Amino acid sequence: MRSLRLFRSHETRRSAVVALATLLAALVVLTAVFSRLGVFSTPAELRAFLGSFGRATPVAFVLLQAMQVVAAPVPGQVLSFVSGYLFGPVWGTAYSVLGASIGSYAAFWLSRTYGRPYAERVVAEDAFAWFETVTDDNGLLALFLVFLIPGLPDDVVCFVAGLTDLDLTEMTVVAALGRLPGFFLAALAGSNAAAGDYASAVVIATALGLVGLVCWVYRERVRAALSRV
Repeated sequence: MRSLRLFRSHETRRSAVVALATLLAALVVLTAVFSRLGVFSTPAELRAFLGSFGRATPVAFVLLQAMQVVAAPVPGQVLSFVSGYLFGPVWGTAYSVLGASIGSYAAFWLSRTYGRPYAERVVAEDAFAWFETVTDDNGLLALFLVFLIPGLPDDVVCFVAGLTDLDLTEMTVVAALGRLPGFFLAALAGSNAAAGDYASAVVIATALGLVGLVCWVYRERVRAALSRV
C-alpha cells in the first residue's frame, strides 16, 4: 500500500520541517548560552523568570498552542511537555488542551468557511482523500480515535474534518478528549523534569515517543483499522 503524504507539496513539508528545526536549534543555542552565563541554571530560576510576566504567561502559552495547530501542524505533545514544566501536570494539561481546542476550532472553522481549496493548500491529495473518507463515513468516533492514537497527524485532520457536516463544537470536544491522555502524560513528564526527577521524565517521554513511533511505522494498518470503524 502506498504511504500517504501529509503535506500538499515538498515545499510545504520543507517549510514545516525547517520551522521545527529552527525552533529546536534556537532552544539548544539558548540553553547553551544560558548555561554558560549561569542564567536559568535551575528549573526554579526559569519558572521565576517566566513568572515575572504575571498572568500573561498562561495566556501567551495558550495562544502559542493554538497557533501550533493552525500554522504548524506538528505534534502538540512537545508544547505540552513545556507546559507541564512551567505550570505543573494539571494546569499544564489544562492550558495545552485549551490552546489546542482553540486552534482546532479555528482550523475547523477556516476549512468550513473557505472550503476545500483552502484545506487543499496544506494537506496532500492522497492524505486528504483518506482523512475525508474516515471522518465523513465514521463520524465522531473515528475522529476521536485519530486524536487519541499517537503518531497520527491529528492537526492535519482538523482541516479535513472542517469540511464534513459534523458540528464544530462537537468536533472540538471530541478532539480535546482524544488529546487529553497524551497531553497529560507529556505535561507530567515536563513537571517531573522541572522537579528534578529526570529519570521518570525520561521514562514517560521515551514511552510516549516509542508508542508514537510504532503507530507511525504501522500507520497504514492503523489507518486501515480506522477505516473499518
